[in-house]
Amino acid sequence: MEGEKNIREAYASLLHHDFEQAIRWFERAVQEQPDNADYHHKLSISYARSGKLAKALKHAARACELNANAQEYRYHYGHLQALDLIRKAEKLMEREQAPKRAAWYLEQAKALDPLSVEAHLLLAVIRLREGDYPRAAAELDEALALEPHHETARRMKEDVMRQWTHQQQHRHQER
Repeated sequence: MEGEKNIREAYASLLHHDFEQAIRWFERAVQEQPDNADYHHKLSISYARSGKLAKALKHAARACELNANAQEYRYHYGHLQALDLIRKAEKLMEREQAPKRAAWYLEQAKALDPLSVEAHLLLAVIRLREGDYPRAAAELDEALALEPHHETARRMKEDVMRQWTHQQQHRHQER
């Protein structure tokens, strides 16, 4: 079958680190067999690795439509949806706009991809901006539970704890 030949060529391109050529071969396989969920899934992975999130989402969704029982496809699609929500939250945070919406995006991202350290870190930043030290610390604890050696999370946790302690001392002195 022509589709399988295209897949073999795509993998050969990947072995030679020619990711754009691999995408072209995966695209050909999808064109040959548009109802092949596995081809859409493989193309989605290649798009995601190349930073083409919109195209990756499109093909991940199609793979799930074609084979709703494939847990691997659903996980990949959820991961991509979470990345999309994280990017939306980042844009809002960069402009310092709509922190509640950004937090909502990040909560949704965590639900879609429970292993997303990035969602926890960004939520910690939002909570810190709000002055909610306990929730910021909890997000960082979650991030560190997922990646115990994450240097940024560790430093952020130290900073949050210092600021929280300082805030508590300041409140105690005011009494």
